[in-house]
Amino acid sequence: MTSQPEHHSTVARRAVLGTALGGAAAAALPGTASAEELARKAPSAVDAERARPWKLRSTMTTDDAWETFLRRQDLLWTRLPTRWYEGPFLGDGLLGSMIYQEPGANRIRFTVQHGRVQDHRPEFGSGWGTCRLPVGHLTLEPVGTITAVDWRLSLWNAELTGTVTTSAGTLTLSALIHDEVLAVKVRASGDERAVWTFHPEEAVSPRKIQEGPPEGYTPNPPWTTRTTSDGTEQVLQPLTGGQTATAYRRDGEELLLSVGHSAPSTTAAEADSLRTLRRAGSYSTLRKRHTRWWHAFYQKSFVSFPDQRLQSFHWIQLYKVASASRAGGPVMATSGPWLEPTPWPAVWWNLNVQLEYWLIHGSNHLELDSLATTLRQNQEQLIANVPAAYRGDSSGVGRSSDMFANRSVGRPGTGAEVGDLTWALHNVWLSYRHSMDKALLRDTVFPVLRRAINYYLHFLTPGSDGKLHLPSTLSPEYPVVPPQDTNYDLALIRWGCRTLIESAELLGIEDESKPRWQEVLAKLTPYPVDDNGFMIGADTPYAQSHRHYSHLLMVYPLYLVNWDQPESRDLISKSIVHWHALTGAHRGYSYTGAASMYAMTGDGDTAISYLRKFFDPSTRYPCQANTHYTEAGPVIETPLSASQSLHDMFCQSWGGVIRVFPAVPTAWADVTLHDFRTQGAFLVSAVRKGGTTRFIRVRSLAGEPLKLRHGLGGRLTVLLDDGTPARTRDLGDGTLAIDLPKGREVLVHSGSRPDLVIAPVTVSEPGPAWGLP
Repeated sequence: MTSQPEHHSTVARRAVLGTALGGAAAAALPGTASAEELARKAPSAVDAERARPWKLRSTMTTDDAWETFLRRQDLLWTRLPTRWYEGPFLGDGLLGSMIYQEPGANRIRFTVQHGRVQDHRPEFGSGWGTCRLPVGHLTLEPVGTITAVDWRLSLWNAELTGTVTTSAGTLTLSALIHDEVLAVKVRASGDERAVWTFHPEEAVSPRKIQEGPPEGYTPNPPWTTRTTSDGTEQVLQPLTGGQTATAYRRDGEELLLSVGHSAPSTTAAEADSLRTLRRAGSYSTLRKRHTRWWHAFYQKSFVSFPDQRLQSFHWIQLYKVASASRAGGPVMATSGPWLEPTPWPAVWWNLNVQLEYWLIHGSNHLELDSLATTLRQNQEQLIANVPAAYRGDSSGVGRSSDMFANRSVGRPGTGAEVGDLTWALHNVWLSYRHSMDKALLRDTVFPVLRRAINYYLHFLTPGSDGKLHLPSTLSPEYPVVPPQDTNYDLALIRWGCRTLIESAELLGIEDESKPRWQEVLAKLTPYPVDDNGFMIGADTPYAQSHRHYSHLLMVYPLYLVNWDQPESRDLISKSIVHWHALTGAHRGYSYTGAASMYAMTGDGDTAISYLRKFFDPSTRYPCQANTHYTEAGPVIETPLSASQSLHDMFCQSWGGVIRVFPAVPTAWADVTLHDFRTQGAFLVSAVRKGGTTRFIRVRSLAGEPLKLRHGLGGRLTVLLDDGTPARTRDLGDGTLAIDLPKGREVLVHSGSRPDLVIAPVTVSEPGPAWGLP
């Protein structure tokens, strides 16, 4: 039987470690100075070794240092972008703007879109009835013909600055978005002048680019305009069951704009947009609040590695995700807050939303988790999504929905796609594991996951082999008749039942369903496999190219079948190889997913080779000039998942073990991590130089048991932050259990103490800036 990674309760883990580590005479890792060894030394040696408190020294502690470092990651433009995937982008988690040339005109477009603006007619489905709706766009209209631009998107200040040169003079501009206000400042010189026009856009689904509306659909009413007594212009867009209002005003060189949306109120947005605009003040006052937020944001973690192009990409993704999402706001749609004509104007739950949020965990930015807050706030809707007969104990969500998760889910046995809510809850579980916030476990993970798994349990039936089987369900988005026992759902059922058992123990709940969860784990049919590895489902091999890795969830990101199980390695390897051997349907996230899977195996060179396919312009669906991505329309998930692939090369924490530098590519001899957040709520700092790990520092935020796979050789030193030796235990396979109380730090290194310095590494692989430099 295949072994599984450890998921013991907190109490159980502490009991084990307490027994193994208790007392001053705890056994130490061979080669590590234990308390007993120190006691046998001369007093002067004991004092010298114990009385050397240590402290990290970071060069990244001042605004100047951060500004200098991030300036090297900025996006640049010396050519005028002509498409959304070439231009600068601004956002605050709600309001968003893309900047590029107005198609076919001598103007510059600033799109105006908002993550809360959607239709409210669920009878027409998520593609038309509850889709995100366009708001409008501004155009900057110069007098002369545009001849050149020189723009910089400053990551440090989250601000676009630069010039537009025309045949009549120069426009010097700066722009930012903060607190749902787009603020632009333009100074004209020569014979130039800044002329602004706001263009409202029809409140209709962006899917109109590829299809007509459903039967019975009626257009939303037309917008109206008004001017307030203080000269503010407003565009009011009535909706069935809501309202959108855009307010904007000019004040000399400055233009400020805000968007309000209300539902079910058909009038509240009007006042909201005016209130937001008036609260903003001027460009300079808004900018002070804006830069204060962003400067604090970046300093929560740090990573540096020697590939300039990918290093910049990573920092741009942090800027992007913070521009697109904030906890308490709407869950990201497939294009984030930068809505454009697209077939995907909704939230997609069968891969997109999961990939969008993975990077927030390691980068220490749980404040961006709008997925967790969306599921917590919409539990009644998740119940209403399942057929009426199952609402007493079940929940679910269909493939795509609005920001309130409003989309019904079909029944197993009908070929329906059933597992998407459970997979989304794995993301929320990760947020719990990275924070150890029991409120998140109690109020969201446990109650919603319990209902999601209950829905499955209604349909599991015993077969003649004594195993429990699942009737036909869809493996997203494999284009065959849906099979029984899809690996997508079997993996999610196993993960869900195990997580419910563990969660109940952590919360002190004696749940009546626990025996059923245990029975399912004992009797659920094994994953269908053949000579090529994991199949799609029973009697359905993986036989045609597939962009999703739905059939491999047990490998990644669930890690139920993983590289720590020697008996699973051949199955994992041939499954990944066969997935990519059938070509034609692969997309960008096919490459980022493979990169993360190879990182799990410890093969950094193969991992980076797959990741680079996403950046190869000859690939059919590569990363675009401004790091955005397109599949028939703008989609946001794949570049964000590429950052997670980098995380997986630098630090992993699945199965209760923190793995430092587990799959760094050979070419990257130097890497610096600082305050990288892991499961168990640890902050990891580590430095790799010349291909060798120099030191690891771990800080415990929650007092969880620490198991560290350190990758160090030779005689180890393991010291607490007061300089005393930590109690340790060798777990084998290069893994060390360390007794680390909450709020304390531990330093691990080999040989003499290295310089404990956190600093950017030297770039050895130069590359051009992103944008159009």
